[in-house]
Amino acid sequence: MKKAAKLLYTQKIFSARDLPYQPQLTVLVAIFAVLGDRSDTDPIRAKLVRWYWCGVFGELYSSAIESRIAKDLTQVLRWIESGDSEPDTIKDANFAPNRLVRLYTRRSAAYKGLSALLLRDGGCDFLTGFEIDTLKYFEESIDIHHIFPRSWCDKNGIKPELYDSVVNKTPLSSRTNKFISGNAPSIYLSRLQKEAGISEERMDEILRSHIIDPVALRTDNFEDFFQARQKALLNRIEKAMGKSLILDANSLEDTEQFEHEEE
Repeated sequence: MKKAAKLLYTQKIFSARDLPYQPQLTVLVAIFAVLGDRSDTDPIRAKLVRWYWCGVFGELYSSAIESRIAKDLTQVLRWIESGDSEPDTIKDANFAPNRLVRLYTRRSAAYKGLSALLLRDGGCDFLTGFEIDTLKYFEESIDIHHIFPRSWCDKNGIKPELYDSVVNKTPLSSRTNKFISGNAPSIYLSRLQKEAGISEERMDEILRSHIIDPVALRTDNFEDFFQARQKALLNRIEKAMGKSLILDANSLEDTEQFEHEEE
């Protein structure tokens, strides 16, 4: 269990609240129990991390859990120990663009997964510049907050199904969120830079750590921001899963429909 907790910690999953699927943790603990000290190598760790993210973003632990657990325990071990074919959880995993747009709350495993990925890959707080995972370690209040504030979006005719999507959210401290308030990004970025003495160049670096396009944010261009970040998040998911996403016709049509509705 300690080995499983350590692996999840490296992926910036610190508590039960952050855990996308509890049954997947059960499998991970069982795998470590079988492998013992043999698991303490980088290649095995990399395989387990890839399997883990495929389970999260493929949302494969949302149904038929007992059969998934049984298959993963045997298939993942066989894949690790003998180089056998990839487990079904990796083969079957896919994540469609329209699913990303429709992630609204922490109840979704993929929503929690994206939050953890942004922490894992170095997302920094807008105000302090500290990496968010450092702030979480010191028990500062961190949560998922809107990038384009909800009240600003309402005033500017942005639909809730867009601005409440995870595409328009990122992990930030409560202190930073108070600075954001209901202001346009161009206004709150200026206030943050002035308050904290942050240069524009450094602020742009911080924004990019959340895969946010600084130009779109500074010009209050929600459409350009949304489209660029959606693509960037999908690329981040592909990297975590170690495979290309299958973009079927329906997924692309749904994405275009959301963009058209915004116009």
